Amino acid sequence: MAELKHPIREAERYLKNAHDVLTEKAGKQGNYYTDPKYVKAAGNYAWNGVLVALDAVTDVRKSLRKGQRLDIKDYQNAVSKMDKKMNMPFLAAYESLHKALGYDGNPSYVIVQDALKQGKVIIDWANNHYNGN
Repeated sequence: MAELKHPIREAERYLKNAHDVLTEKAGKQGNYYTDPKYVKAAGNYAWNGVLVALDAVTDVRKSLRKGQRLDIKDYQNAVSKMDKKMNMPFLAAYESLHKALGYDGNPSYVIVQDALKQGKVIIDWANNHYNGN
């Protein structure tokens, strides 16, 4: 994977793309999005943004052996070592962005907006720990 010039800005761009997909394509009636395909896409964009931010401040990817896959517990352990208080927000972002949105396409506007906020919390935290330029 090529190194990004500023991975936190890239992570924020992923989150913006998630917002854009929801606004432009997901359709909304009342308190629900009408097209779960785009809710899933937005959840995946946002979750990938969280991972980009975490990769910038942890050594999770660097410690992988050839052919080894990443596991959520690897990220959880890395975040917990840096700041135990971020363990719950990290798990909330994982459960909401990756599972509820990315897999299930949960159409609830309230749940989607809360999930995006959870992602922003992790990205902002990573920004505070980022040592790059």
